[in-house]
This record gives sequence, C-alpha cells and structure tokens, in this order.
Amino acid sequence: MSNHQKRLSVPNSWPVERKTATFTVKAGAGPHGRDGVPLLIILRDVLGYTNSKKEARYALNQDSVLVNGEAVSDEQRPIGMFDIIAFTEREEYYRVFPDEGGRLALTHIDEDAADGRLAKIEDKTQVSGGETQLNLHDGSNLRVDDADDYSTKDSIVVGTEDKDILAHFPYEEGCLVTAVRGQHAGEIGEVTDITVTPGSGSNTVTVDGDDTSFETVEEYVVVIDENFTGDDE
Repeated sequence: MSNHQKRLSVPNSWPVERKTATFTVKAGAGPHGRDGVPLLIILRDVLGYTNSKKEARYALNQDSVLVNGEAVSDEQRPIGMFDIIAFTEREEYYRVFPDEGGRLALTHIDEDAADGRLAKIEDKTQVSGGETQLNLHDGSNLRVDDADDYSTKDSIVVGTEDKDILAHFPYEEGCLVTAVRGQHAGEIGEVTDITVTPGSGSNTVTVDGDDTSFETVEEYVVVIDENFTGDDE
C-alpha cells in the first residue's frame, strides 16, 4: 500500500497547498479517521521545524514531541481537532483548532492550558461490568461512573496525563460553540435556539456571534468555553 496521498484529494481540513506538488504524506491508522492530518505535515509544512521526513523522524525519536501528553515517534500519526501538541525542548505548546473554512490551524497556548484537551461526546455505551463508556469525537473513549451527568453533544476536557475529566460543558441553549464543518466552520458564538427536527433529519441550531448570526446543523458545532477561543497567553 502506498504511503503517499494525492494533494488534490486530501480532506478540506488538511492545511496543505494542493497545487505545489502531486503527492503528500498519507496519514497512518489512528484517531480522527479520514480527517486526521499526518504529524509530518504539521512539523514540515505548517511550522517549518523540519525540511524532510528524515529530519522529522530524527526529531520524533528524541521523545520531545508530545501529542496529548504522550511522546510520538510516528511521523504519520494523525493529528486532529483539539489535539494538544507540545514541543518540550522548545517549551512551545499548541492546540489544534478549526479555522475559517474548516482547515485545522495551530493556536499557541501556555503550558498550563496544555494539561487538558477538549473532546466532544459522540455517544454513550454500556460496557462489561456495568460501566458506561463515553465515545469521543476523535475515536477515543473514556469510562465513567457518573454517566448520567454527561449527554451526547456535551464537551469535556480530558487531562493529558491521568485522563481524568477536568471540566464539563453541557450542550444547551446559551452555551458557547464553534462550528467545525460547513460554510460557517471556524465561527464562534452562543447558541440561542435549538430546533428539533421530527423524524431522522438533523436538528438545527441558531448561533449568535460578535459580528454575525448563523444557522447550522447541530452535528457541525462543538461546545467550548472562553479558554478555547484564542491565544491563552
């Protein structure tokens, strides 16, 4: 199987130029599904910290690049929405955040803010032993005892070290959200109305931002708080 991906067919979320070359690196198996961006693209094309795959591999083998608190050695490891990337030797920390148009961008944060990553609850399932598992947007999951406190479409902050839940943001009218897909991707505002659609259609939400108001399907929004809207320094 090829380790290359044609640039013209990469997902819209990938922060790559499509016409500078024919191919780019292919994302490996891992979190975020098809939208996951290979770490090599972040290191080489976005940050400019390496010039080649060989340099990226050398840098990653120093165990100084952490993703969500864990050292990563695979340059094809998928990176996606709300991941925390830490460069320990540089003392630099970034959060992956949806930008205008749905492209993933890096937001510089301070070290304290790198202690937890935001995650949207996509589903809840019962597992063996009677525990409940929260299934998160990036494909990871978390078992909890107090499952009734959490609902699908809520957001939580998961500690990068101990994987404990550090904060919980319910999905409800009045919550702060960011659109992560659709024509309003990257826009932030407060949910003023949730319209339930009968049958199998998607519910819609009305969001009021600083400069605009828009309507989108609720699957396209993620609950956040002020700490996730920009530079935390």
